[in-house]
Amino acid sequence: MSFMHLSFYSAFALSSLGLAFHRTHLISALLCLESMMLSMYIALSIWPIENQAPSFTLMPMLMLTFSACEAGAGLAMLVASTRTHGSDHLHNLNLLQC
Repeated sequence: MSFMHLSFYSAFALSSLGLAFHRTHLISALLCLESMMLSMYIALSIWPIENQAPSFTLMPMLMLTFSACEAGAGLAMLVASTRTHGSDHLHNLNLLQC
């Protein structure tokens, strides 16, 4: 395993651990999701170059599109929850109270 693969895997693992264990604010959860998407985007951008497969060159653009949609939806949820609940703490958001 090369150093580049190790750095992508460790970035994804650290961001997923941050998402799992550091769930106090919604903005920190969104940042962890964005770092996961960024590591997946970089890995998908490097993979066709290493394997010399030109058929997979569109995959990073699709991943970037979905990442932008996810970021927009996450920020919209952040604004809506801040307006209704007064803060972005995740313990204030309870689906049973809706």
